[in-house]
Amino acid sequence: MIRLLLLFSLALATPALAQKAKGDASAATPATPTVEEKPAPYDERLERLSEILGAVHYLRNLCLGQAEDNWRADMQRLIDMEAAGEPKRQEKLTAAFNRGYRSFAAIYTACTDSAVVAEQRYRNEGATLATEITARFGN
Repeated sequence: MIRLLLLFSLALATPALAQKAKGDASAATPATPTVEEKPAPYDERLERLSEILGAVHYLRNLCLGQAEDNWRADMQRLIDMEAAGEPKRQEKLTAAFNRGYRSFAAIYTACTDSAVVAEQRYRNEGATLATEITARFGN
């Protein structure tokens, strides 16, 4: 977890994220044994980070004018590492990412100055959150 969160904190200081399409995990991931689902003490923070990633992904793609899907795999890795075999946690993280994406898609249809500012603020919040999660809960 620490390596991936550090990756997110570094990356949030620069480019964008990718939205995980529903159904991708079931088609691409072989069946894994189900493990007991236990919420982690940082699940709320992880969901907020996922939401931020979705928002930044939307805003970056909107303002760059070209698709940037390089974060799709990173978001999927985060889900795989944090919620492997835990479908409810996977759904929560995916839903949070999609919520962040859709919340800005409903507001911004063109890149504006306020969209650029929102993207920068969310990127900063995400970097701070990833650092805090790593510092407090990392081993």
